[in-house]
Amino acid sequence: MAAHRHADGPPAAEALRACARDVVDVAEGIREVSARTSSVLFAPALTAAARRHPRTGCAARWALLRALTDKQGLGGSAVVAPDGMGRLLGAAGQLLGRQSLAALVAVTSLRLRIAALLLDHPEFAHDPGMRRLTDAVGADDEAAVRALRALFEDPDAQRALCGLAPVLTELLTVRGLLAEDPGDDEAAWALAAGHGLTAGPGNGIGPSRPRARDRTEQAPQAVEPTAREARGLAAEGSLLGFLRNIDALSADGRLLVQEVRGPDGVLRYVVQAPGTAPGRPRDDCAQDFAGAWRNLFMADSPYTRAVLKAVRDHGIPRGADLALIGHGEGGIALLNLARDDEFCRAYRVTHVVAVGAPLDGGRPADPRTWVAGVTNRHDIVPVLDGRGTGTAGTPHPNRYEVDYTGPTREFPLCHLLSGYLEHLETVIPQARVDIDRALTPYRGRVERSRVYRLGDRARPPEGHPFLTVPTTGLVTSVGPVDVPVRYYDSSAVHLCYPVDPDVARTLLPDVAWLVPTRFGRRALAVLSLYEHRCTTLGPYTELALSVPVDDLWRPHARDIAADLLRRADLRRTGRYVVSLAVGSREARAVAEEVWAQPAVEASADVRVEGRELRARAPDMGLAVEGRPGPGVRCPEADWVLYGRRGDSTVRTLVRARGQPHAHARPRVRLRLDGAQGPLARQLQILELDAVRPAFALTNARFMAHRSAGTALPR
Repeated sequence: MAAHRHADGPPAAEALRACARDVVDVAEGIREVSARTSSVLFAPALTAAARRHPRTGCAARWALLRALTDKQGLGGSAVVAPDGMGRLLGAAGQLLGRQSLAALVAVTSLRLRIAALLLDHPEFAHDPGMRRLTDAVGADDEAAVRALRALFEDPDAQRALCGLAPVLTELLTVRGLLAEDPGDDEAAWALAAGHGLTAGPGNGIGPSRPRARDRTEQAPQAVEPTAREARGLAAEGSLLGFLRNIDALSADGRLLVQEVRGPDGVLRYVVQAPGTAPGRPRDDCAQDFAGAWRNLFMADSPYTRAVLKAVRDHGIPRGADLALIGHGEGGIALLNLARDDEFCRAYRVTHVVAVGAPLDGGRPADPRTWVAGVTNRHDIVPVLDGRGTGTAGTPHPNRYEVDYTGPTREFPLCHLLSGYLEHLETVIPQARVDIDRALTPYRGRVERSRVYRLGDRARPPEGHPFLTVPTTGLVTSVGPVDVPVRYYDSSAVHLCYPVDPDVARTLLPDVAWLVPTRFGRRALAVLSLYEHRCTTLGPYTELALSVPVDDLWRPHARDIAADLLRRADLRRTGRYVVSLAVGSREARAVAEEVWAQPAVEASADVRVEGRELRARAPDMGLAVEGRPGPGVRCPEADWVLYGRRGDSTVRTLVRARGQPHAHARPRVRLRLDGAQGPLARQLQILELDAVRPAFALTNARFMAHRSAGTALPR
C-alpha cells in the first residue's frame, strides 16, 4: 500500500536539518578514513616490511600513528584495531585531551539538530534538561566533548535528560561517540548515519539476550483490571478500540493481550503496548525513558524483553497470527519484536501499527508483515525516525504511513494518545478507514483479554529511601495527581529581604491571625527561585514570594527561633505564600487546588550553578543576577508553607534532602523592567529591586516531597 507523507515545516528548520545530515556524512567519512588508516597501521604486511626494513618501515608506521593520534590529525581516539591496542591508544589519547575528529564533527551535527528542534518547538527552550544540554554543547568543540561526557556520566543529569524524549536519539548518538566501548561506538554511528540498528543475530533483540538477563529482571505478572477498566475494554476488534484500550491502561505500565475470533472463525492475538509520559521516572516497570537511556535505545531494551516475556507467558501457540499495536515507546518495542528473526519464526506477525512512534528504516523479519505508522507532524518523537533526520529510505510495499499536521503544536500534548484518537476521527478519518480495512482479520469478537504488569530490572526506586513514601491520588482539573509530590532533582535559592512589617501585612489576607514575624523591627520577605528538573509533575520552574508568619493561635516573639530546632511537622510558624509563578499547567493546578497558593503560569529560566545565580522571566519583566558569595553549610531546609482557601488556612509540609548553604550579604540584584503579573507587582510594592538581600540560602541539588495541604480552622 502506498505511503502517505507530508513534508511541510519551517524552511529554516529544514535547512538546519539538511546541514546536520551533510555534517554527519562528513563525520562518517572521517571515521571510515580512520578505520582504513588503522587497518593499514596494524596490517601484517606492513609489520613484516618494517621488520625487514626498519628505517623506512618504522618511519611509515610512525607517520600513520601520528595521523591517527595527533591533535591536528584524526584525533586521539580514532585508532581502531582488532587486538585491543587501538582501544588502548584511543583511551590514552582521550586522557591527553585529544578527541576524535569524527566525534567532534558529529557534535557539530548535534548542535544543528538542537537548533532545528528549538525553531520547530520554542517551548523546549525553557526545559531544564534542554538547558543543561545546550550549555554542554555551547562551548568550543573539545570543551563541549568534555562537558557532554561529564553530563552523560552524571546520574542526576540523566534523570533530567530523560524528559527530553524528542532528542533522545541524538543524545544516545553522541553518548556512544564519546564512549570508549567500541560496541557503543558502532551503535552510535548507526544512529548518527541513520542505519538500521542491530542488537545481536537477526537484526532484532537476539535469541540469547533475554535469557541472559532473566536473573536480573522481574517477570511480567498477569493482573486483573479494575471493574471500570474491564467494562471499558473493547469487545470488538477495531483500530480505535485497540487504541482506547492502550489509553485506558497506559497510566501505570501495563500491557494488554486480547484473543479475537476473526470473521473467518480463526482465533488471532493482538498485543497492545502503551508508551510513557516524558519527564516522570518509573521504577516499577520497564517502559520508561531512563530504561531506554541505560540500554542505549537498542532493540534489546528492557521494554522489548518485557513484552516478549508477556507474550510467552500468555501461551500463544507457535505459528499463530499476531498483530502488534503500540503508542510511543510501546510502538518502538513492538517494532523491535517484528524485526527479530526468532520471534517471527515462533509467531506469524501479520500487522504492526505504531502511533506516535518512529518507524525508521528497519524492515520486519517477515517480509509479509504489514506495517502502519501514524504521526503528527508536530510530534517530535516519531519525526526522529531516520528519514526525519535525512536518511534516504524506500518503504517496502507493505508499509503504510500517515504523517499529518495536527492542531496541537506544543509537546508533549501533541504526543498524547488521546490526541491521536481524536485526530483519527476528525482530522484523518481516511487513515482510520484504511488501517481498519487492513486489520479485517482482527475485526471480530474479543473472546479473552489479559492484562500484564511489566517487570523491570531489580534496583532500588529513584530517591530511595527518602522519596519512597506512601502516596494518595487526588483529582485535579488536569487529571489525577499523587501526593506528596516528589522532586527527584531540583535546585533552589531563597533570597531573604528585610521589609517594613506594615507593608508586608498588606500583602497577606485580611484576617487578624496572619501576622508577619518580626526580626527586631523588620519583617522578612523571601523570594524563592526553583529549577525542578525531574518531578512527578514533570520538569518546571517556580518563582515564589512568601512572608514568614507567627503561630496562628498563640504567637510569641521567639517562636521562629524555637521552630528551627523542631521537626517540620511540629513547627507552629511557617511562610505564607503570597504569589507563585510556575512553568507548567500541571504545577499551577496543584498549587491552587491542592496547596491553596495563588499561582500563575509563566515561563522562566532559572540557573543555580556554582558561583553564579541567574533567573529571567521575560513575560513578567523580572530578572535576578549575581553571585551568592562564600557560604557555610546549614541544616536541611524543611519548610512549612501556608495558603488560603475560603475561611481556612491550608498548611503544607515540604521536606528536603540536599546540601544547603547560607550566604551573608550576597551580591545579587533583582531587576523589574515593566513589571507584569501579580508576583512582579508585589515585588514592586515591597521595593525589593532597590535593595540587596540580607542573606540567601542556596541548594544546588536536592530532593524533596510536598504533602497535600491540610485545612486549618483559622
